[in-house]
Amino acid sequence: MTDLAQERRLVTPIPGPKSQELLARKTAAVANGVGVTLPVFVTRAGGGVLQDVDGNSLIDFGSGIAVTSVGNSAEAVVRRASAQLADFTHTCFMVTPYEGYVEVAEALNELTPGDHDKRTALFNSGAEAVENAVKIARAYTGRQAVVVFDHGYHGRTNLTMALTAKNMPYKHSFGPFAPEVYRMPLAYPYRWLTGPENCAEEAAAQAIDMITKQVGAENVAAIVIEPIQGEGGFIEPAKGFLPELVDFARANGIVFVADEIQTGFCRTGQWFACEDEGVVPDLITTAKGIAGGLPLAAVTGRAEIMDAAHSGGLGGTYGGNPVACAGALGAIETMKEQDLAAKARRIGEIMLGRLRGMQEKFDVIGDVRGRGAMIAIELVEPGGKNPNPAVTAAVAKACHAEGLVVLTCGTYGNVLRFLPPLVIGEDLLNEGLDIIEGAFARL
Repeated sequence: MTDLAQERRLVTPIPGPKSQELLARKTAAVANGVGVTLPVFVTRAGGGVLQDVDGNSLIDFGSGIAVTSVGNSAEAVVRRASAQLADFTHTCFMVTPYEGYVEVAEALNELTPGDHDKRTALFNSGAEAVENAVKIARAYTGRQAVVVFDHGYHGRTNLTMALTAKNMPYKHSFGPFAPEVYRMPLAYPYRWLTGPENCAEEAAAQAIDMITKQVGAENVAAIVIEPIQGEGGFIEPAKGFLPELVDFARANGIVFVADEIQTGFCRTGQWFACEDEGVVPDLITTAKGIAGGLPLAAVTGRAEIMDAAHSGGLGGTYGGNPVACAGALGAIETMKEQDLAAKARRIGEIMLGRLRGMQEKFDVIGDVRGRGAMIAIELVEPGGKNPNPAVTAAVAKACHAEGLVVLTCGTYGNVLRFLPPLVIGEDLLNEGLDIIEGAFARL
């Protein structure tokens, strides 16, 4: 929606009276388990802003959790999806197929890392993609065990809850969980006890030793890892950790799965985050930024692995919905034409520079990290590294009151994460950073 003014404008307190009325309706009608970060009810969105029912315009540093990377209602997404909507909305690809699904599969086979022969299957959500990647890996290897990592997040279905590290709010009271899931230490530079310089080597050695001794490499179907962890705190594993895991997987016939649901599609300044260290996964899962806001997900990978599942073993009624596929082709078109990977790198330069300046001023900022437009700050108690979730919540609340949408995350609830649309203007980006700085200054 290019005609939406790209400016922050507050005409009522946040949330305004109409949003509060709708929140009361939400409370009466929607299950309590569906929480809301910021109860402003949106009527329009585009570029770097969200407009609410009260006429406020907020700066968007969330992108619907890394989904609207091309901006809300991006022209190519709307054009292609609208045309498809007028033709037909659904046939079920497994009943009578259509070209859009094939086009998306071809695009993903071409865009994802590695020049090997690939295949793709489409699904509805990130959790579904991860669950299907595990199914495919098990079918290919004939093994059962799945290795995941501390602080990892992979979804809310039963299997993906088992893969996810954090109990509250994702797992608490929802068990029992799927078996044969084994959690290993992650190379978390800021919190590695012997220092970040030893992190990659020591964490990889620990993980490989634990897999070998406690699970048995010959029993492992898949290693599943986010190249930069999302919900766990935007933790970028120390350089060298991922390549060590890949080498171990290759040597032991283990399928290496890169969960790029939050990191994929130009978010980190490259099409896919694993490209940073030249990692070529066997399977890669994608969703979120894939279709400009329409629900779509994918598993893409080596043809011989993807084809291991029997015919009819993969699918789902809505998987690869034709309108969502059209949206994906529009999102990919936008990313290519506007070079959004480069725009993400520019966003990263600006944000990291400003936030590191804040780190020097405010001793609650323990770590500034991330790549591209996937940036975070970890907040601690001054003088040490004890997590500070109270200040994290207070800063987020202050930003919300000033009309800036920010999200928190992290195993300890002490990370502020920033995921602006890749099309955001630099003036809005800097204004948002001014608001963050003001929030810290007023602590």
